[in-house]
Amino acid sequence: MLLPKKRQDEYSPPPQTLPRSIGHYQEWIEAAKGGKPAGANFEYGCPVTELVLLGNIAVRTQEILEWDYDNMRIPNSSRANEMIKEEYHNGWVLDSL
Repeated sequence: MLLPKKRQDEYSPPPQTLPRSIGHYQEWIEAAKGGKPAGANFEYGCPVTELVLLGNIAVRTQEILEWDYDNMRIPNSSRANEMIKEEYHNGWVLDSL
């Protein structure tokens, strides 16, 4: 609701430009079957997640960070760089495919 009421009476919503979601799970199923990509596909979700996680590291270190995307490193802060990849617990490894 807009105040004063006159502003509400003058308001008209913008035109719908994005299609409505058919639901997160249904979008995923359709994309898995070869349909259009889901709204939260990896091309969108991965960079957004990377940005949020780097923001968390910047908050923790209270530093301005430079991100080397190609090498997945923070070249200007060894302290922040240690937070990028944690050591695995004893006996655990991640094998590359």
